[in-house]
Amino acid sequence: MAKSIHLTKEQALRYQRNIQLEEVGIAGQVKLLRAGVLLVGAGGLGSPAALYLAAAGVGRIGLVDHDTVSLSNLQRQILHTTPDLDRFKVVSAAEKLGVLNPELIIETYQERLTEVIAEELIKKYDFVIDCTDNFRSRYIINENCVKLKVPFVYGGVLAWSGQTFTVRPGLGPCFKCVFPVEPAPDSPATAELGVLGTVPGVIGAIQAAEAVRFILGVGDLLVGRMLVYNALHAKFYEAPVARNAACPVCGGYKK
Repeated sequence: MAKSIHLTKEQALRYQRNIQLEEVGIAGQVKLLRAGVLLVGAGGLGSPAALYLAAAGVGRIGLVDHDTVSLSNLQRQILHTTPDLDRFKVVSAAEKLGVLNPELIIETYQERLTEVIAEELIKKYDFVIDCTDNFRSRYIINENCVKLKVPFVYGGVLAWSGQTFTVRPGLGPCFKCVFPVEPAPDSPATAELGVLGTVPGVIGAIQAAEAVRFILGVGDLLVGRMLVYNALHAKFYEAPVARNAACPVCGGYKK
């Protein structure tokens, strides 16, 4: 028997602006409430992405992060505040999200994403948001999402710019197609070059929008195209990205 489409009076009021959208309505809001999204990383990208997903009413949000809050995080990681210093990020994040929207299920994983746990975690969710800051974790997300046919959205930031695109297994390039070679360990990163705090805010919000559109089944996802944001010149650019037929991860993918 199909589940009934129903919202409580409180939900109808909380999500009123969503419901007013033709592409959402009550049925779409129910889809959001029944969906699960996993965020790998609760820092600069994970903060805005998680906040917007919680506000939108995504019913189950998973947070994976092994790190604690440090003073240098607060310039951009808006889920955390000064009293959270030295607390685990997933604990701090879950607390804030619970205050924002108490009816949601917030699942926390206070550990680093590894090959050992990735498959079991990812298979529990409908969509994954890559909010990590290293290529090793991104490759792990990519390999397991392709294997499990779970879509995910990548995001990366550095200095004044950010970029993002979505991977839908079998329907476009995977992360390995676009970045076939892992950068050297000593490649420049935000720790060396810095990052404007609002850049991960913009990219994280776009990642959240990708998750919402996927759940609703509306609009056009960033599949086969990378969106690049330049905050210094206030410009967005779009670049096509192609699937590699010989890709060791998705080259032999079967729908």
